[in-house]
Amino acid sequence: MGTKAIEILNLDAKNLIDLLNRAYADEWLAYYQYWIGAKVVKGPMKGTVIAELEEHAADELRHAGMLAQRIIQLGGTPLIKPEEWYKHSNCGYDAPENLHVKEILHQNIKGEQCAITTYKKLVDLTAGKDPVTNNMVLEILADEIEHEDDLQAELEDFETLVKSHSK
Repeated sequence: MGTKAIEILNLDAKNLIDLLNRAYADEWLAYYQYWIGAKVVKGPMKGTVIAELEEHAADELRHAGMLAQRIIQLGGTPLIKPEEWYKHSNCGYDAPENLHVKEILHQNIKGEQCAITTYKKLVDLTAGKDPVTNNMVLEILADEIEHEDDLQAELEDFETLVKSHSK
């Protein structure tokens, strides 16, 4: 990282790198959770849900790239071993053991809610102290909020469909 950039950084870079690596681990696990969910999901509205999961998977992969770039800019190294992702993750990983649309949606909503909490903390931590990281995490936070909304809308549509068929 450049000398002037380090000079204006008004927080502990080592701690920030650790927090960003935790978010990086979350993004890789979220990517895989969406990706595998899109492959195995079953039930009504499967096609619509697959499209949503695939779109979100692409966003999570993009977020991982953004985080890796920022970690490197700050003088750190992104977690380089996949087995480290789970150990450092804030949100963990829920294997899709129940492949039904409703369960896959619930699982991913839970993941997005954890991501929103994680990025809100990073936004608060970096506000007024690291504008580059702050802008990046604000962008990711906006995506995560949109993901939660998309998934909840899919779940509402699913529940409406099920109710209309049960009458």
